[in-house]
Parts: sequence; structure tokens; C-alpha cells
Amino acid sequence: MMDRREFLKKAMALGAAGAASLLLNRRGAPGGLWAETSSLSAPSFHDIIAVKGGSQAARLDRALQESGGIGSFVRKGQTVVIKPNIGWSQEPRVAATTNPELVKRLIEQCVQAGAKKVWVFDHSCDSGPASYKASLIESYAKEAGASVVPGDSSSNYQEVAVPGAVAIKKMQVHELILEAEVFINVPVLKDHSGAGMTCAMKNLMGIVWDREAFHAQGLDQCIADACLFRKPTLNIVDADRIMLSGGPRGHAGSQYNEQQMLILSTDIIAIDAVSARTLGKTPKDFGYIAKGEERGLGTSDLTKLNIHRLTI
Repeated sequence: MMDRREFLKKAMALGAAGAASLLLNRRGAPGGLWAETSSLSAPSFHDIIAVKGGSQAARLDRALQESGGIGSFVRKGQTVVIKPNIGWSQEPRVAATTNPELVKRLIEQCVQAGAKKVWVFDHSCDSGPASYKASLIESYAKEAGASVVPGDSSSNYQEVAVPGAVAIKKMQVHELILEAEVFINVPVLKDHSGAGMTCAMKNLMGIVWDREAFHAQGLDQCIADACLFRKPTLNIVDADRIMLSGGPRGHAGSQYNEQQMLILSTDIIAIDAVSARTLGKTPKDFGYIAKGEERGLGTSDLTKLNIHRLTI
């Protein structure tokens, strides 16, 4: 871990630097992603890569392969922080948290790329230790070679300025977001009773200590503001078993859409826009997407995206 002086120096540097569609059918079923062809000519770079079928590991491997390999994002000797959703003390079958097999395979990829250190953490809503254990992410991550770091202690957070923010001008963020050279955001796609959807943008609430301030000062704007501080190097969405109701924690009556899908992008706005479609909605249904786009975080215009669809 770094001392406060080092933390603040990196915070200032990062703050200054940071200052597909699924093309669903009318019923909201994601099958249209595979039926449609892109209106754009064969791109050398894809804004969105969506892989359907196979295992969690196979989907990730193929998506990274189509992106030029993990070496396009992680170089030998770099430090990596992986931020999955470990918000709830729920078993993986509930799909309230990121699938542990996906997290494990991502860590293995980073290690194979020569990462010096790989950390995994989240600021859980339920008890941190209970959530880390029940989700199986702690055990799978350690098995793959990562260090699992607590997210439920205020001592691990430091106050930083957020250049360009509208509502949250300052916030306390986990020091690993500053310390790591590579930041990989790995949310699970699901329903959320407050925000409407949890995906890449909202997953960044888990890097912040005082989340209650987000609700008090306007959730949509604060989610967008939080994304300004540090742009993830890569966003990987677990869209395997999508919780359609009862989110974010899930319950016995929650409904699901079994998709066996993974979505990958460096554009946090684009990946949330695409993910909104999997819920039978549009990007306009989520205010934080529009507010983030206004701040230059990415594009939600699905017609302008190069989308690469694969079935394995």
C-alpha cells in the first residue's frame, strides 16, 4: 500500500487525465444481436465484443483473443486491480455477484501476461467477509494467484477531487484504484431497484466509501461523476444469468434470462448502452448513461459502434 503523500500525487495525476448494440427485437430478447449484421465495414478495432455460448472461461478467452489478447491491456511487470461485484452474501447461482469462474480465469490471464501483482476487492453492501466467502470469489481468486483485499475498512480509502464532477466534487476512493497500473471493471448485469440496472458504470460505486452520499445528492449524476475519476482500462460484463427482477440482491421470486453471454469494451458508456438492451430497455431509460456521455465518457449511440458478435 502507498503512503498518503504518494496517494495524493497519484490522485492529482489521475484526476487530470480522467477529467452494439444487442439490437434486440421488440420483445427485448437478445437473439437479435446474432441475427443482425453491422452496418459498418469490417473494422480493425471493435467497440464492443459480445460472445455467446460456452463456459465463462471460454467466453473470456475468445473475447480477449478478438481484442488482441490480454497483452493489449496488461503488460509484463504491471500491477492490476480487478473490481468485480461482490456486493452481496449470495451464492453464485443467484447471479447477484460476478461469477467466480469468470474472475478466476481473468486473474489467470493477467498472471500469464506477466502481471507483477493482481488485487481483487469490492466495497460490499452486505458484510464484506460474508460476501467474499458466499460468492466464492475470494476462494477462486486466491486459487488463481490474486491477493483479495478488504473493501469494508475506511482506512483503505482516501479523499480525492473529481475534476469535472457536477454533484460529487470529492469522494473517498479505495487506494488500490490509485495504486494499480491497470484497472479492470467486471460487473454482473442485473436489475436494480434504485438505478434500474447494475452494470459497468454503477459497479464503480464499489470503489467509493460513502455511497450514501450518492443517494442523497442524486444517484444518476453521482454514478456519472464517479466514472470521471479513473476510466477502467477494460470493462467485462458477466451476462451469463441475468437477473431481471428482485435486484440488486435477488430473492426466491427473482426472474432470470439465461444468456450465456459475455460483453467486453473499453467504452464504459457503450457497454452500459448495449447492456440496457438486454433488459428490454434503451440507454435513455437510465439517466446516468446520458449524464456520463455528456461528460465525454463514451458513446451510447449504438448505430455508431463497431460490434463484433461471436457464438462459440
